[in-house]
Amino acid sequence: MIVKARVVMKKKISMHNLVEIYTTDFCGYCHRAIQLLKSRDIKYKQYDVTLDRAGRQAMTKRASGKTSVPQIFINNTHIGGSDELVEIALNGRLDELLAS
Repeated sequence: MIVKARVVMKKKISMHNLVEIYTTDFCGYCHRAIQLLKSRDIKYKQYDVTLDRAGRQAMTKRASGKTSVPQIFINNTHIGGSDELVEIALNGRLDELLAS
């Protein structure tokens, strides 16, 4: 029973800090954003929309019409692209978003 409680708690934590990134192959900005996440040991879910028209359309809808990649979401909040991720990492807002 204690084990189940721990498993449920882990699921809540991982769902709480959900980082999603939409990428394409050969995208330098996508690579830069992923490297930043990896350097801070932040887990993320990656959606490769290189040849995925439906995935790209879903990304565009979620990102309020933005079609460029990467598009990054933290806890279902749209962050923007690589430049915005770097900016919030430098000003401390990334840690705040992950903690919220």
